[in-house]
Amino acid sequence: MDSSVAQVAKFIDKNIADKKINKEVAGWKSRLPKFPSVEFTPGATYVWKLKTNKGDIEVAFMPDVAPNHVANFLYLTQLGFFDGLKFHRVITGFMAQGGCPQGSGRGNPGYRFAGEYSPSVKHTTKGLLSMANAGPGTDGSQFFLTFVPTPWLDNKHTIFGKMRSGDDTLKKLEAAGSRGGRPSEELKIIKASIAVEPAKAPAKKETPKKEGS
Repeated sequence: MDSSVAQVAKFIDKNIADKKINKEVAGWKSRLPKFPSVEFTPGATYVWKLKTNKGDIEVAFMPDVAPNHVANFLYLTQLGFFDGLKFHRVITGFMAQGGCPQGSGRGNPGYRFAGEYSPSVKHTTKGLLSMANAGPGTDGSQFFLTFVPTPWLDNKHTIFGKMRSGDDTLKKLEAAGSRGGRPSEELKIIKASIAVEPAKAPAKKETPKKEGS
């Protein structure tokens, strides 16, 4: 197990043992302690895998750009927080929003935190994973995936991942959206999981051999 994932798992186990996390209680997804700080493995690729009722999506996280947001999603995903949640707001030509424990767009996981903004990452393309919020300092669990470039969101919403597969699924989500944001059918996450791909070893340097050697 990757060390950062292990850090989060240890934090979860301790909080379950201390009864600060209790999945047996109704509404547990809105009563969580804040995520722990995480030391990410240099060079590793952290992948968020979403199995939805419209297909699969894979997102490569950006821990170098938004470490707190990636740590948050490692934590929530390992808890099973996203499993069964809906994409409650899907606007054609804009984005698909999910991650609300209430399914209404008003919920949060029991904590909020500040955005992380980098000049190196902007809302310039489709397939970006960005954080929904209700203003500064209100990031929690709600996220969105962009259908198009959305530059007016720069420095207001934290980008912390980019899709690397699932374009067909994204198109199906958008097709079920509307101009007002209400989906024409239920769109939901069946299962969210984390995969960690280790850093690639540097290629061995090839040196020419002398003739006859």
